[in-house]
Parts: sequence; C-alpha cells; structure tokens
Amino acid sequence: MKDFKDKVMFLTGAAHGFGTEIAKEGARRGMKLALIDIDEPALKRVYKEVADMGAQVEMIPADVTKEEDVDKAVKLTMKRFNQIDLLINDAGIALPGRVWELPSRDWEWIMHVNLMSQVYAMQQIIPIMLKQKTHCAILNVASIAGLIDTPGMPAYHASKFASVGMTEATAYDLQRMNADIEMHVMCPGFVQTDLYHTEKHRPAQYTDTTDPYYTSDVFKGGQQVSEFVIKNGMPIDSIALTVFQALEDDEFYILTHPVFNTMIGDRVKRIVNGDKPDVHVMDGLM
Repeated sequence: MKDFKDKVMFLTGAAHGFGTEIAKEGARRGMKLALIDIDEPALKRVYKEVADMGAQVEMIPADVTKEEDVDKAVKLTMKRFNQIDLLINDAGIALPGRVWELPSRDWEWIMHVNLMSQVYAMQQIIPIMLKQKTHCAILNVASIAGLIDTPGMPAYHASKFASVGMTEATAYDLQRMNADIEMHVMCPGFVQTDLYHTEKHRPAQYTDTTDPYYTSDVFKGGQQVSEFVIKNGMPIDSIALTVFQALEDDEFYILTHPVFNTMIGDRVKRIVNGDKPDVHVMDGLM
C-alpha cells in the first residue's frame, strides 16, 4: 500500500503506545481514522489530537475481547466512512507468569486480546475488503515473542506465536483467491510503551479480587520485570514510520530489533535439528 490519502484505517489499541503513534502518522498522511480502544479517557485524548491535525476520525470505545463490540465498531466505521482500506490489529496485553501459576482467566484474557480480537476484526473486515475490490492491507501486531521463545511468559508467547501463524496462513488463503489484500505481521522487540500497565485495562469478566495469585510475590515479580524491560526498551518515536515504510514496501514480517535476528535463526536450526530448548543458552543470549 503506497497511497494513504483519504483511505480509511480501522485501528484497535489506538489509545496508547503503537496505536497512538500509528494514528498520528495516519492523520499526517491524510487518512480517515476509526480509533478503537477500551480506555475511553485516553482514547478521547488521541481523538482530539488527530482531529486537531485535521483528520476525519471516529472514536469507538470497545472491549475487543468481545466479538459483539468488534462487530459494532466495524458497523460504526462503515456507517461513517463506507469503506475500510487498512486494518491494523494493534490491541494487546502482556501477562507474565509460568503455566502452572497463571490463572486460567488470564490465559483466556490474553488469548482473547492478542489473538481473538484479530480474528473478530478480520472475520468482519476481509469480506468488506473483498467486496470493495480495491487495494487493501491488514497488519496484525504480534511480537518478537511470536518468533522466539524465552522463559517466564508462556501465555504471551502462545498468543503471539498464534498471531504470527494465523497471519501467515491467512496470507496463503488470500493469495489463492487472488485477493488484492496485503497481509503483514509486526514482531517488535522491547519498545517504550505502557504495556506494563496491562492491569489497568483488565475487564470485569477477567477479574477475581479473591484469587491469592494477584497478591503473591510471583505476580508482583512478574510485573516488575515487565516494567523494567519495557521502560528500558527502544524509544517509540520511530515505530509509526517503520510501520508505514513496511506497508509501502509490502514487507510481510516487520521487525524492529536486528539484535534478535540471530536468535530467530538459532531457533529455526534447533527445530530442524530436533534440539530441545536450553535455558542456559537462552540466558547467555539475553
């Protein structure tokens, strides 16, 4: 996708981090914006910022873990703009915790945000794009955690590996149809976002204040590690330009941290050789 002016972007996770940066860059390029997020006060701030830049924008507060909320957001976008040219599934959360410690509701929450919200949006929007018969694009935000594995965050890895695999498989399906829809998957490393504030956005259906896990040292330690790695990540300033340049160049995998390329290659070699994961090797690399 090289021409963005007057094209319509449907963007989840728009109120923070990557989403906010992408929304502002879309506004600079003359796009019409449908901004979706669960954090309504923050979404209002982003809405005002891009509206002040001159963008036509629709603000849609929604919980993307709910299929009906995503469906409603798509309908409102079509009612306002009558088309969707670029879908960016950016909504995401991070939940540290080992598989035998992390409560099942957290597994459900992370899979619904990081994977199923992307499914819900594509189920509704791909048919719209096919019917439009115009050049369109879909970008699913995954993570470097969808290409390499590390200790301590199996739920996060599971959701991001799933997103990468789903995006790849969907690309094949669209190619077989000769559909004029580009597929992209973004796999960033640590970036200075507010992802460590995941708990502030926990919906009621995934909350249980009586569970001792959420007051445990394991939970608190995981939160501290998440905050440390994100605060010490790459500055977010260049992310939007990276995204739009990748869209212009039709890059499928969008990577932000070349330092991880060796680890990606090492993982592929391990798979081919049948080697087991070795935490000592991983500790040395990280």
